[in-house]
Amino acid sequence: MRKLFIPPPIMSRLTRWMPGLPELLSYNRKPLKRDVIAGLSVAAVCLPVSIAYAQLAGFSPVVGLYSTILPMMVYAFFGSSRQLIVGPDAATCAMITATLTPLMVAGSDPDYYHALAVSLTLFTGFFCLLAGRFRLGFLADLLSRSILMGLLHGVAIAIIVGQLGKVFGISAPGKNVVRQLISFFEQVQGLHWPTLALSLALIFLHVILIRCWRKGPSALIVVVVAIVASFSLDLAGKGVAVIGAIPSALPRLHWPALPPESWGTILPSAAALAFISFSSATLTARSFAAKNGYNIDDNKELVALGASNIASAVSQGFAISGADSRTAVNDAAGGKTRMVQIFAALAILLALLVLTSPLAHLPTAALGVVLIVSAIGLTDFKTYAKLREASRSEFRIALVTLLAVVFVGVMEGILLAVLLALTRFLMRTARPSDYRLGVIESQGDFYEIEHYPEAKEIPGLLFYRFEASLIFFNANYFKQRLTKMIRTSKTPVRWVVVDGRSINNIDLTGALMLYDLAKTLAARGIVLALTGRTEKIVKWMGMQRGGGESLPVRLFQNRRLALEAYHRMIAEEEEAKTKELDGAEKS
Repeated sequence: MRKLFIPPPIMSRLTRWMPGLPELLSYNRKPLKRDVIAGLSVAAVCLPVSIAYAQLAGFSPVVGLYSTILPMMVYAFFGSSRQLIVGPDAATCAMITATLTPLMVAGSDPDYYHALAVSLTLFTGFFCLLAGRFRLGFLADLLSRSILMGLLHGVAIAIIVGQLGKVFGISAPGKNVVRQLISFFEQVQGLHWPTLALSLALIFLHVILIRCWRKGPSALIVVVVAIVASFSLDLAGKGVAVIGAIPSALPRLHWPALPPESWGTILPSAAALAFISFSSATLTARSFAAKNGYNIDDNKELVALGASNIASAVSQGFAISGADSRTAVNDAAGGKTRMVQIFAALAILLALLVLTSPLAHLPTAALGVVLIVSAIGLTDFKTYAKLREASRSEFRIALVTLLAVVFVGVMEGILLAVLLALTRFLMRTARPSDYRLGVIESQGDFYEIEHYPEAKEIPGLLFYRFEASLIFFNANYFKQRLTKMIRTSKTPVRWVVVDGRSINNIDLTGALMLYDLAKTLAARGIVLALTGRTEKIVKWMGMQRGGGESLPVRLFQNRRLALEAYHRMIAEEEEAKTKELDGAEKS
């Protein structure tokens, strides 16, 4: 295959923005068969799921395909992951619905809803690009696994409850799960029996396929069976709702309309959507990168997700994220290169052009079944028991997030999750773990007394470890903790040695606190010493010194040197006492 030549300087600049470009340009035929099979496998899952998620978010089924084809191709060029599959997912669709539904009033044009969704998607892409430009990829780490677990379980429950109406053939509207459940039980007596019978049969088929053919396109088979049953049995004539005609045409690529009157709601929601979708996508990308022995760049993932969302908006789609289930299909089918995403997108494009007529007979109940089974796949409530055993605080965070999504709403639950993440981060930084250290003679090193009972403190010497940066909002806490340890020590403290290796950073407030603390302790005959991190200490403390005044803190390069200095001081004191006693005896 002839490769396109691009001058190295231009290629270097393009690669900075499009990490996948060199791989795609130098693609050879060796993995072609494997990548085609993986691409078709991904497309077989994406096709029904994209249609189902479009219905979930309140759009025409074709919009789900628009939100898959071009974004998937764009990500192949911009993403740092070779395997991540992007497209509609549960959390983003739930957030879109929660954001846009309150903006609609009675009699609103569905096209206006679509315009709002496209605007939301465009702003989401811009926020991702902006965050990538300022290298904010570390934000993905703010949402812990416990918060994401609670969020995904809450969204899964919301999806399941929201699809009950389609499965039973009744209307069950509501702005949150509680309201939807109330509506469902109020209407359940008027259920449509043919729709329910079809739904139960499809659920049974879906479960059997998942158990017997774990890597097979079970969702696609369920959709095909539903279409065949609908067409052959004329289910539409029996009152079973179908999705209806789907336009067999490519999306019109144009700059979306941006209704300015809704920006006040759309902009903050787009920022939240960017944050949640990026966190979820990065978690999936990291997992499969670690499994297959390569690394991803969080900042480039932000740019890639931003470019993919803008591509979705330009093709009249809605916001997308990384899809864990479709990425797992890609990995299981042996897909290891970016061409899998290109082949999958082309397969979906072909289906859009030639299969829209059969898709018109697809019952909406089948989409409800696909969504319910997919949502159940997101849940694993056994992990809550394991999480509770491992960490009750993490368990409470996950449970609160889940309950907020279920009982208050998706957007409110996500906002709470973000606030929990920030609060948890601030609390751990402002009130970090700290330890007294003791020596294990056989090891010849210091260990936490709390975790190692065999570690023994040296009389008169307090070794202290503070597990955080020493900055303005925890400096006073550091002083309080150290003062309390000195006061409650079993033996009088003569030296306090702070292990600086665990203090990643120190600001002016932290340095000046150490300066004042050292002077206070010195007045009581206690020496304050610090190991490591000495350069910035000297710099900051120099601002407080008068001319010729020495630093009140003793600085050592490591703990061993500090320990030797303490032992040397004790030896010198004992030698002085011995000399004093000898002199007294002679006199």
